Amino acid sequence: MTIKPLIILPDPILRQLSQPIERVDADLQRLADDMLETMYDAPGIGLAAVQIGVPRRMLVIDVSREGEEKQPQVFINPEIVKSSDERSIYEEGCLSIPDYYAEVERPAVVSVKYLDRSGKEQTVEADGLLATCLQHEIDHLNGVLFIDYISRLKREMVIKKFTKAAKSKAL
Repeated sequence: MTIKPLIILPDPILRQLSQPIERVDADLQRLADDMLETMYDAPGIGLAAVQIGVPRRMLVIDVSREGEEKQPQVFINPEIVKSSDERSIYEEGCLSIPDYYAEVERPAVVSVKYLDRSGKEQTVEADGLLATCLQHEIDHLNGVLFIDYISRLKREMVIKKFTKAAKSKAL
């Protein structure tokens, strides 16, 4: 397993639409393992493949609490098939937008259809942190970032800050 470098805002790959995965094979299994290793190292609770420069429709999540046994989950070609009218608000952060957090309102419950790491079709009904995390990571697969849910002024300030940081690193 390899820890991969994270793609950081304002890298344009984060706005790319990720492509569906055609088959689950050993290479994909390795990618899933690398993504989990990278997510745990960051540390984070979710990671989309595009965040390590692979614009494919796969994400990994582990919302287990500190001290609990790890519960890594792999979602291949995830798709939200149902979401509740009820809303919930969580303070979200993102490994691709380090050290920035904002409250985001999303559906409180979602039903997600996906392939598991062995290629079997599954459906999960998620609420709480798992529902928020799934929506956040699926957004990544569609080129959407959590800052797209905050005010335009705040979003522009965040983008400007990260653009400036990227330019100073490039010098």
